[in-house]
Order: sequence, then structure tokens, then C-alpha cells
Amino acid sequence: MSYLIGADAPPGPAGARFRDLVAKPGIVQLPGAHNGLAALQAKAAGFQALYLSGAAMSASMGLPDLGIITVDDVCFFIRQVARASGLPVLVDGDTGYGEALNVMHMVRAFEEAGAAAVHIEDQILPKKCGHLNDKKLASADDMAAKVAAAARARRNLFIIARTDAVASEGMDAAVARAQKYLAAGADAIFPEALTDAGMFREFARRVKAPLLANMTEFGRTPFFTAKEFEEMGYRMVIWPVSALRVAAKAQGDLYATIARDGGTRAMLERMQTRKELYNVIGYHDYEALDASIVSTITPEGMPR
Repeated sequence: MSYLIGADAPPGPAGARFRDLVAKPGIVQLPGAHNGLAALQAKAAGFQALYLSGAAMSASMGLPDLGIITVDDVCFFIRQVARASGLPVLVDGDTGYGEALNVMHMVRAFEEAGAAAVHIEDQILPKKCGHLNDKKLASADDMAAKVAAAARARRNLFIIARTDAVASEGMDAAVARAQKYLAAGADAIFPEALTDAGMFREFARRVKAPLLANMTEFGRTPFFTAKEFEEMGYRMVIWPVSALRVAAKAQGDLYATIARDGGTRAMLERMQTRKELYNVIGYHDYEALDASIVSTITPEGMPR
């Protein structure tokens, strides 16, 4: 049952629970969950934390990942994913939605919505997916100011600074930026779009902090497993858009089948059944709770 209506609400702030996961042995695996249903399915598979991707949120809204969505848009996704699963959620904070004061607003809004952690990146708008070309970077000092603002505003939020500098400025510059962001208050570093195992190992050797790896498909990074990232020195790994890609492909196939056949019979074996869906969302638990609630009787007036 969703912790929203159950007695099993997770203890303690989400940020503290995320920090505890990072401190434990083993790499923290964070699959992308772009809505509440995906969050419940990931939890059922045994994951202990989730990732909310800006690209997945944007695509869910029919928009490209170019920094178009707002803080309020993201909070809508945070609330459903965190509430449905009860798991700590790492959220893509893009460039922080502005400068220092905007970053502080974002941090407070995300925490209030239920986020456990956020990463912000050192691009300027219009930002791009980290695996695309022609990314424009903010100065290291400007990004460090954003990190410092985030650290000042947070209550328990775990702050990850992402650097996209490797592609355009090289490894030395990326390492220098990472050191500056850590000094400004970042809890961890996310080096984006590294292209081989040697680069992942070098960055980990030179930056002594918890590191996050991005295992996205169709990008610049070769396929590595969670275990391989752990052996290269990384404490966290995300699969940001994988669930959305699979769901979107299946959804496109469904619509094509209806248009071709005038019905869905050919897709039935690929569908989640009604029973399976109800099991995931706890339908009967909600029914039982509803039936257990005694109707309130309101007094008609004051006793005399």
C-alpha cells in the first residue's frame, strides 16, 4: 500500500535517508521513474532510491529537454514519485532555474515536495542533454555560487554538482571545477558524458568525493553495469530515461496496432492485466481502508 494511506511512512527526512544510502557499502542504484506508477514498479523490483530525470519529465509533457519546464512542473512529478513509493528521490535540477536566489527557491520547493537530493549543472540556458554537442558552460565561479546558495537553503537535501566540462574544456578543467564545487558545499559530484572506462577511473582517482555515474542509452558513455561503475570508484549510478524509453516504445506500438487493426487484440500479451495493475497500485488496500472508516456524525448544536 502507498505510504500515503498506510502506517509505514518512512522515518526521518528524505535527504537524511539518501545520505545514509550513499554512506553504506555498495553502489546506490537509481533507476529513472517518471511517474507514480513507475515509482511503485521500481520499488517492487527492490530498488531503495529513485531518480527523476529532467529529460523524462520534459518528454512526458511533450517537450524537449532544453530547460523549458519550471520548478512547479518538477514539483508535480516529485510529489507523485516520492508519495507513491516512499523512497528517497534524486531530482534533476537542471541549471537551478536561474541564479543564486532562484536556486535557493528551487531547493526549498523541491524539499517541500518530498525530494531527497538534487543535482544542478554548470551549463547555461538553453541547456542541453549532457550527451549532445555544443553545450555552453557557466563560469566555474558562477556555478560555485549556485552550489553555495543551494547548500545555504537546504535543510536536509543532498546536493550533487554536475559538471559538463569534460567535453569542451577537458579532464583537468572538469576536475578543477569539481574541487571548486565541493569547496562551495556540494556533497557529491556528477561528471557527465565520460566516454570510456579510463576517463571514469581517472576522474574518480582525482576527485575524492562521492561520485555519480550516468548510464543512459544512445549517448556517449558505453554500457557499464552498476558493479563495474562501483569498481571504477562511483557511489551512485542512474538510468535516467530507460523506463520512459521502454514505455514510450510500447505505447507507440499500441497506437500503431489500433490504427492498423482497428483494435488491441494483437497487443494483449504485452499488456499489464487489470489484476497486475491493481496489485501494483494497492487498489484493494484502498478499498479496505475506505470500508474501515466510520462515518463522522457532526453534532447539530451546542449542549444546553
